[in-house]
Amino acid sequence: MKFNQIGDSELVVSELCLGTMTFGEQNLLADAKQQLDYAISRDINFIDTAEMYPVPPRAETQGRTEEYIGQWLRHQQREKLIIASKVTGPARGFEWIRGGPRIIRQQIEQAIDASLKRLQTDYLDLYQIHWPDRNVPMFGQSHFNPENEREAETIAEQLKVFSELIDAGKIRYLGLSNETPWGLNKFLSVASEAGSPRIISIQNAFNLLSREFESGLSEVCYHENVGLLAYSPLGFGYLSGKYLKPGATGRVNKFPGFAQRYSKVNVGEAVSEYSKLARNAGLTPTAMALAFVRQKWFVSSTIIGATNLQQLEEDIDSGSVCLSEDLIAEIDYIHQRFPNPAP
Repeated sequence: MKFNQIGDSELVVSELCLGTMTFGEQNLLADAKQQLDYAISRDINFIDTAEMYPVPPRAETQGRTEEYIGQWLRHQQREKLIIASKVTGPARGFEWIRGGPRIIRQQIEQAIDASLKRLQTDYLDLYQIHWPDRNVPMFGQSHFNPENEREAETIAEQLKVFSELIDAGKIRYLGLSNETPWGLNKFLSVASEAGSPRIISIQNAFNLLSREFESGLSEVCYHENVGLLAYSPLGFGYLSGKYLKPGATGRVNKFPGFAQRYSKVNVGEAVSEYSKLARNAGLTPTAMALAFVRQKWFVSSTIIGATNLQQLEEDIDSGSVCLSEDLIAEIDYIHQRFPNPAP
């Protein structure tokens, strides 16, 4: 397993991170513990979660993922693990989270204390804003709409609260998620002006079907030394090729209306072409898709997730796959024909 330093921080993480959004919905506590044990046995030291997990989010299950991890974590050597979680942003409903989540002082303080309690730890290594407090296009939306502007907490005030949490020892570093180039730049510039902690990471979707990160955010990350924690590297399982077959089992079919960004025009054709390319190269579609993300220079860690141990084993095994320049050129040719069908 290769390890990467995230930005200028002291966090050195495995290039594969265990995502946990299935814990508490598709995976019971025993399943979660089994996955966690297996992941660390394969040298993964980085675990990512969120207060709103599991998904699909429901009031009845909110926070259960952190609770499962906490029941496992209390029996581990905490200092050897990098634990990341997220505070929920507004604009998606979720009224069961603090009566309507916001990134404001009272709610941030409430959220971190609840996460630490569920996780049974005194601190988080990385705390991330799950999505911005302000109006931004999210989760399959591709265009900014000024008509959706709303009241939002200033970035300076947000950073002030997180700085106090770092001083209090509750979190070590701060990251963003589902952010835009403007947002990342703004957080960095405001932090510099105010002497607040710098953002060290950004967790955004990045995969063969959604490569927008390469267009603007990668440049910011290069110049500002911010690492991408790439989520959804398999496009909610589409890039495994399993949904090419009618009636396939998985979250997309189990939860109607879920992952709508991957039900758009050209997704099926693109997945079919990538699957053929992988098999012609002697690889599984899963291995090729994960290796493609992992090999990108701006990716600090690739967040993998599974609903069973067999899937997790295949995901981790992909860490030994190295795509040739010729194969990457063929991937880029398919991308030119089907550019970002699932933004």
